[in-house]
Amino acid sequence: MKKLLIFFLAIGAGCKPESNVSPPKTNIPQTLSVPATGAYTGAYIDFGDNEDDVTLDKIESFEKLVGKHQAIVASSSYWGEQTFPTTNIQIIVSHQSIPLIFWSPWDKPYDQDIIAKNGPDRFNLNAINEGKWDAYIDAWGDAAKAIGNPMFVSFGNEMNGNWFPWSGKFYGGKDPVPGSTPEANPTPLPGYHVPMPSPCYPPVGPEIYKRAFRHVVDRVRARGASNVLWVFHANNYAEPNDLWNVMAQYYPGSDYVDWLGLSVYGEQFNGVDAFSDFAPLFDWPVTEIHALDPSKPVMLAEWGVGEFPKEGSKALWFKEAFDAMERKPFLKAAVFWHERWQNVDDSYSNLHVNSTPEALAAYRQGVAGAHWLDRPQLHAADIKTHSPATPKND
Repeated sequence: MKKLLIFFLAIGAGCKPESNVSPPKTNIPQTLSVPATGAYTGAYIDFGDNEDDVTLDKIESFEKLVGKHQAIVASSSYWGEQTFPTTNIQIIVSHQSIPLIFWSPWDKPYDQDIIAKNGPDRFNLNAINEGKWDAYIDAWGDAAKAIGNPMFVSFGNEMNGNWFPWSGKFYGGKDPVPGSTPEANPTPLPGYHVPMPSPCYPPVGPEIYKRAFRHVVDRVRARGASNVLWVFHANNYAEPNDLWNVMAQYYPGSDYVDWLGLSVYGEQFNGVDAFSDFAPLFDWPVTEIHALDPSKPVMLAEWGVGEFPKEGSKALWFKEAFDAMERKPFLKAAVFWHERWQNVDDSYSNLHVNSTPEALAAYRQGVAGAHWLDRPQLHAADIKTHSPATPKND
């Protein structure tokens, strides 16, 4: 969702729950299986400026367009709305898909220019860690538990970028954690084979993010929402691209993460991004995030590219993308970002799969293979107790 950097879009949260809508129930608790072979296909489907206008018509129209049912359907829920997206999730679950919710601690008007000028808002990570939003987190957890069905939640995505108010740069960045003890001989970060500077202090920006991630997960789990599958969702490359800001610095620990997620975008803005082949955007970052915990499944929680025929072929980019993804056996899901928007200079960024007939044909051919699973694989859930089982105001 890096598109917010250079054009204005008033994004919001999931729609307010309706009192006359009850979430679907199952007699036996179920959870989502990690497929032994292949990967789930999914999409965010141009759900409006607020990324939350989920309708069955839009989902079915997209599926007809690409020729495949979607195992995962993504949408957003922003803290500024102080609601839970019950209706959106019900639509997705009733369609026999798994919801992926981007749960973002951000206040209205969701304007990056305001964040750049004034810093993080009332939903800042320090306020979360201090327990100021525990009532909202608990209510959200209660509503998630009431859904019952499995759902992915990506909390504070792309934290290693510099465009969202939960990015480490806003919380001291590479400054040492106050009172911390440096490591005299630090080990290389997972996925990296370069020595860390010595002595090495833990960077405070990523540390504050990790504490917030753990705090939120602890509280939601304490409400009994064991159906939530937590996604640690980073950008493919860090901005700024320094060791203090890479994925491993933000990783909250395997006890707090169910899936590892990655955003991988090709060119989105003419004259701003350079057109790149898919492999350089994907191969190293997916190896980097996989190294955080090789036992965890990996998803492309967002991927896509604009239509810039003078610079490169979108159809070829799609072909290369599907080929590259299928070569990674640990990649178990890919969620395409299907959206078109107008920029402030009146140009358009067209990430639609059908931006041209050639692009659509390439996407349809790529996703048609048996490798790409169109239905979630569910099995009876084990009743687990997570540790810590009760929330802590750390």
